[in-house]
Amino acid sequence: MIVEILVFLITFIAVFIIYIHKQAKDKFRQYDVKFMPCWPIFGNTYNSIMAKKHMYEDIDAVYKAFPDEKYVGYIEATEPILLVRDPELIKTITVKDFDHFVDHKQFFPAEVDPLLGDSVFSMRGEKWRDMRTTLSPAFTGSKMRHMMPFMTEISQNIITYLKENVKENEDVNMLDLTRRYANDVIASTGFGVVVNSVKDRDNEFFKLGDAVFNFTTKQRIVFLLSGIAPKLLNKLGIQLFPEYTIRFFRELVSTTIDYREKNNVERPDMIHLLMEASKGKLKDNSNGNEKDNVGFATVDEALKPRGVTRKWTFDELTGQVFIFFLGGFETTGSTLVMIIHELAINPHIQDKLYQEIKEFKEKNGALTYDNIGDLKYLDCVLNETLRKWSPAVIMDRVCTKAYELPPPREGGKSFKLKPGDIVYNVVNSIQLDEKYWPDPEKFNPDRFSDENKNNIKPFTFTPFGVGPRNCIGSRFAILTLKVLLFDLVSNYKIVKGEKTLDPIVLEPFNFTIKPKGGSFVRLEQRV
Repeated sequence: MIVEILVFLITFIAVFIIYIHKQAKDKFRQYDVKFMPCWPIFGNTYNSIMAKKHMYEDIDAVYKAFPDEKYVGYIEATEPILLVRDPELIKTITVKDFDHFVDHKQFFPAEVDPLLGDSVFSMRGEKWRDMRTTLSPAFTGSKMRHMMPFMTEISQNIITYLKENVKENEDVNMLDLTRRYANDVIASTGFGVVVNSVKDRDNEFFKLGDAVFNFTTKQRIVFLLSGIAPKLLNKLGIQLFPEYTIRFFRELVSTTIDYREKNNVERPDMIHLLMEASKGKLKDNSNGNEKDNVGFATVDEALKPRGVTRKWTFDELTGQVFIFFLGGFETTGSTLVMIIHELAINPHIQDKLYQEIKEFKEKNGALTYDNIGDLKYLDCVLNETLRKWSPAVIMDRVCTKAYELPPPREGGKSFKLKPGDIVYNVVNSIQLDEKYWPDPEKFNPDRFSDENKNNIKPFTFTPFGVGPRNCIGSRFAILTLKVLLFDLVSNYKIVKGEKTLDPIVLEPFNFTIKPKGGSFVRLEQRV
């Protein structure tokens, strides 16, 4: 009897999965949208789920299969998704008709995973608008100006550690080093916690961040199920992050706020800005000229303040600090690694960058918020890395009001989106498309020179997203990256070693972009 029940259940599940898979494909066939054959359960994500390739490569395979289409069908596990590959249509979805595509895809609602669900990234509708306009003054240039000294101090900690510990001809694990730098920047600028992770290698803050991004088998399964059966996870109350992670951040934010209020302590970090925001005292003191001071890739706030006086809960405030931590820890570390790795395998570019930095130091001395924009070639190097190795991969949007997309090709059918339908606006694949970027695999910072950057087709370079739902922390991220690069290239020549991967191959089954097996280079101290 038990065997018969098991056979029935297995058969039922198999038939159900095949049925759902067929439904996804039928949705594309209904509107004559092209798609690639794929596996039930896995969809087009088989290679990345099975740790054969990076998730970007799964998306890119579908992108490249239909070069003349404005959008194509993409099946993520069992979810039918439109992969938008036309820059003009991306502009329409993310900017012009944004009100039809306000929300992100939601994996875990606030009642199940409060730190993720209550973050500005996951919030939806009017609640998201209110939180975004509440937070936006926290990321203006005037606020970043006060945070930059923290970054500079932490960068100097890294250089001091290297000078005291790195031996000649030693392979240095740059991924470990840059993650520790990113960790300390986030700890200081986000939470007011001062740590030196290259000296105190087992500090609690770094161990927590490391654990958050090194998914256990259980977390990988939970993440996979969030794409297949999100409602089931919600009903079961299954969280992506363990309870101790949630407890750590809650207690850290709570005790810090309590201490500062009791002792009238002010520090120009994210905790302080959130305290001001919760009281409605956070103001935008920007002068409107910040973008040129920081970098070409910086995105501006697209929403106008609405005078919202919504009362934010403690979990909602904690969620903003947590997403600040998530957004900065791994992506900053991995982006730095890709820049350093490219400099190692392209020494002529590194030499040109060093000359710029050397001349800059002779003229200006210290690096400040006011003069960082003068390092034009440094900005080009950063932009070219973000083009070739953007951590974004896609900009996901959920249709919130019925919308009719134009036909995917001339003579095709319009696609009628319903609320809840998902579109992926492609980032990396467009930034590596020879249609827009000649010789796209070549690392060529001159694409972003003053003479050339005006030739870049709009919406083909979007590492921080576009429109009202762009990355709120782009200015912060660019500063963090440039500060360490400035100090590192000033003090060291980055050289290929035996373990330096050339060409770069991506680590499979990973949410961030980084070299397979890590990034190892040798550092020769400059004299």
